[in-house]
Amino acid sequence: MPDLPVLPDAVKTAISFAWTGYIAVLTVWIVLQKRSPLSTLSWLLSLAWLPILGFVIYYFFGPQRMRRQRLKRIRSHASLFAKADLDRLKAQFSHAPEQLRQLAELGQAACDLPVATASDVSLLVGGGQTFNAIFDAIRAARRHVHLEYYIFEPDKIGTALRDLLIRKCGEGVEVRLLVDALGSKQLGARFLAPLKEAGAEVGLFHNTRIGRRLRPVINFRTHRKIVVCDGSVGFTGGLNITDDEDERTRPDAYHDVHLRLEGNVVRWLQTVFLEDWAYATRERKHRTAEDFACLLPPPAPGTHPVQIVASGPDSEREAIHRMIVAAIHFSTERVWITTPYFVPGPPTLMALTNAAMRGVDVRILVPRRSDSLIVSAAARSYFDDLIDAGVKVWEYGARMLHSKTMLVDDAVGMVGTANFDNRSFRLNYEISAFAYGPVLTVPLGAQFERDLRKSVRVEANRRLPAWQRLADATCRLFSPLL
Repeated sequence: MPDLPVLPDAVKTAISFAWTGYIAVLTVWIVLQKRSPLSTLSWLLSLAWLPILGFVIYYFFGPQRMRRQRLKRIRSHASLFAKADLDRLKAQFSHAPEQLRQLAELGQAACDLPVATASDVSLLVGGGQTFNAIFDAIRAARRHVHLEYYIFEPDKIGTALRDLLIRKCGEGVEVRLLVDALGSKQLGARFLAPLKEAGAEVGLFHNTRIGRRLRPVINFRTHRKIVVCDGSVGFTGGLNITDDEDERTRPDAYHDVHLRLEGNVVRWLQTVFLEDWAYATRERKHRTAEDFACLLPPPAPGTHPVQIVASGPDSEREAIHRMIVAAIHFSTERVWITTPYFVPGPPTLMALTNAAMRGVDVRILVPRRSDSLIVSAAARSYFDDLIDAGVKVWEYGARMLHSKTMLVDDAVGMVGTANFDNRSFRLNYEISAFAYGPVLTVPLGAQFERDLRKSVRVEANRRLPAWQRLADATCRLFSPLL
């Protein structure tokens, strides 16, 4: 075997200096991100051992700080009715626990969206109910229809919705559709052409093509599902526009829930949409008083307190994460959570086990097998710790469970887009509706109990094959990335 060539001392010195400089630059770059010490050290070690591949991975997938300009005039206009709402809600909260008022204040402090009122709050179960309600609201729209989705497929339901939007454009209704570039990657120019030709505006959130921005943002997706019609009727929840979530088309469609809202609270759904639209399309229209009056009309005040909470990588406050943890901490009777992806971090795991250990009825409902084998395995790795603390865990077996809900006592009901994992709490743009009082806790509780009838409770000390225990524990290592 021939001897390897010996590098000259000058070359060795140059490589040593280059390596030292590389490590120094990376250290400064990563430390200035001010992430957790464990995350920072992990990235430093990874990049030191993988000098080229590690840099590429960090560049594309590593933590980034997002900067977005808020539309201050829209928020200012939307806030015109906030004081009146708060005055009414203080009267309603006068006999409620102090923690409930503090929870509403926390939501406002975390994302600047105050609690509002709804004249109607309707829980929609399954694709049939949800799509029928959305289509009816769009048909009734007279001024504008705004839609934001993570997944919009060019399938049966997607085509039907596109064609309805085309008809509304023909009636003079303004239509704006914002879709995530990665989640809706199947939407092609040919499918969208008739919609654009009819006069609708279509925006892509975070184009995934390299070269569209200096540093790609593959991780940061809009996972929000928002529909707003005329500023007075709004929808949000877990359902995307796809046949995979329509049981009328597919018997094995995902099991999911959605929320229909009417009243003042819809203006905050509208505000979130307009800010996402302006950010994604770089559009700064709707500056006149007439434009604001059209987009944010003053609907009659409602009687149901509801708070829209939005979070994303453009804020370090993790509003939805904070709200969930705080609500669990103040629970006294029950915490019932439904989620398709359950990968709790230390704050949520501590909150759940603490609640169970002080006697709260804590129940977690997850799919027996989600559409991600890695996430399912990681979720199973937490079951023993939860059950040992008194948490009751069920696995839904009928279909893929896709609902994202939380019920705390008889005081708080939540329906939204955020899963119970790090990706939803820190990386994705998410939105959730927190309703205070029985208007949502009653139907959510009833639906949760119906879902339990199709579920199997996970028993303590269950026996799993050694290979599965190893696989679950290994997948748990990737929890921060899931």
